[in-house]
Amino acid sequence: MTSAQTLSMRPPPARSKPLILIALLAASFVINLDTTLVNVALPTLSGELGATTAQLQWVVDAYNLVFAALLLTAGSISDRYGRKGMLLAGLAVFGAASFVGAYASSPGELITARAVMGLGAAMTFPATLSLLTGAFTERNERALAIGLWGATGGAAIALGPIVGGFLLEHYAWSSIFYTLGPVSAAVIALCAFAIPKSKSRSAHRLDVAGLVLSSGFMALLVYTIIEAPGRGWTAPATLLGFAGSVLLLAALIFGERRTDQPMLDVRLFSNMRFSAASASVTIGFFTLNGFIFLMTLFFQFVRAYSPLSTGVRLLPVAASVAIGSTVGTRLAVRFGTKAIVTLGLILQGGFYFWVAGSVSPTFGYGLISVQMVIFGLGMGLTTAPATESIMGAVSAHQAGVGSAVNDSTRLLGSTLGVAIIGSVYASLYRTRLDAGLPPHLPTQLTDLAHQSVGAAYGVSGQLAAHGQGVLANTVHQAATNAFDHGLSIGCVVAGVIALGGALFAAKFLPAQPPTPPEAPAQQSDSPSIAEGAGTR
Repeated sequence: MTSAQTLSMRPPPARSKPLILIALLAASFVINLDTTLVNVALPTLSGELGATTAQLQWVVDAYNLVFAALLLTAGSISDRYGRKGMLLAGLAVFGAASFVGAYASSPGELITARAVMGLGAAMTFPATLSLLTGAFTERNERALAIGLWGATGGAAIALGPIVGGFLLEHYAWSSIFYTLGPVSAAVIALCAFAIPKSKSRSAHRLDVAGLVLSSGFMALLVYTIIEAPGRGWTAPATLLGFAGSVLLLAALIFGERRTDQPMLDVRLFSNMRFSAASASVTIGFFTLNGFIFLMTLFFQFVRAYSPLSTGVRLLPVAASVAIGSTVGTRLAVRFGTKAIVTLGLILQGGFYFWVAGSVSPTFGYGLISVQMVIFGLGMGLTTAPATESIMGAVSAHQAGVGSAVNDSTRLLGSTLGVAIIGSVYASLYRTRLDAGLPPHLPTQLTDLAHQSVGAAYGVSGQLAAHGQGVLANTVHQAATNAFDHGLSIGCVVAGVIALGGALFAAKFLPAQPPTPPEAPAQQSDSPSIAEGAGTR
């Protein structure tokens, strides 16, 4: 089949491409912004809605869980029934659910709204990338477009705390949610006007079994990872969850290999431009969310910065991710994906080891900002070229599900980053705190100090207010030392994983596609498994 038979979206006129790009970047920005926008409101939600710690966790996790579970399903359906329609419907669901969530009067209502927002995000996000690769078919222009797509996502994630902090300082917590309603409506209007329709013309039936198994696999895996830090990584429920995920994955692979019209041709994973790049994206977002977790704790608790001030201090990351993403894809075309992705992961690993070696009470923001620039550049050089590699490895009719795989690796890496780095930090913090706290400190205060470094500083403040200055200083110093220890070792763990990813990319990720630059947009319905050999 020719590409015109396989894909109903013909390359648009050159004059319309900038408008298409702006529309798709706007849709991507809105979805990415929400991933960190809500986090800064959690303390406020605790007071306003009376939410418990577990409920606050699910305000965040309900969105992530539904988002992750339905990505592959939404990507596959968009390939069959239309990517533009799925994008517009997803933005409508996302914006409406966010607007309704602003009027929630209980934690349960807000959690439900967040879950529906996750559905809208899953419908929207894969379509942004698949529509982009359909509009930009020549490799150089596609690389630039994907670089800008990656830059927009990284900037939105870093800008979320700034926008959220500003809204919280000037308006009620509900402003974070109802603001997204009219913004989504404006993006819908732009996308409806600018983006041509796109779907596969191939007469594929819907792979219902594949949709169910993929959704179940992602939902169970992400849920298990989310709950693992609280339950324990070796708890029976955690091990059972991971075992169930493996069984669902095995059933998915078995079923997809046997059907003649699979949702996702699992043979794609034999292509290292697809699978090694997917692993690199996972590791990149693992390090990004580990970084956001650790640095947010440091800025808000140790340095006592406000949410807005914390967000502003993360701007070096936003800027450098944007630069790294935009430049990285162009460099990958010229020097090879292998070299650029490997360099990016090395920079991320170097950042973490540098932070681990420099943490101290005099750890100044000037040094941190330099370190963040290095991390952001590494992040951009890793994820944008790897995404370009993933989308260049799939056939035109599978652009939606290929995009969904890329997005799933992002979410999986993000969830793992917070869960694993958070677990390492929390465990080491409690252990070191026990060694530093005075033995005669009341049990109630000791238990409170174990909850977080912020809670420990609160205990110190209570003691100082009651005239126990020496004991207050001891508790404060013990908490600071415990935090520094947890932060340092958490950074070492993240650094080791990043450098391990660099070695993996250097070994397995092909440098360049073995086919001409225009081939991914013109190949037949079946992906070229011969690409698996790649070009090392």
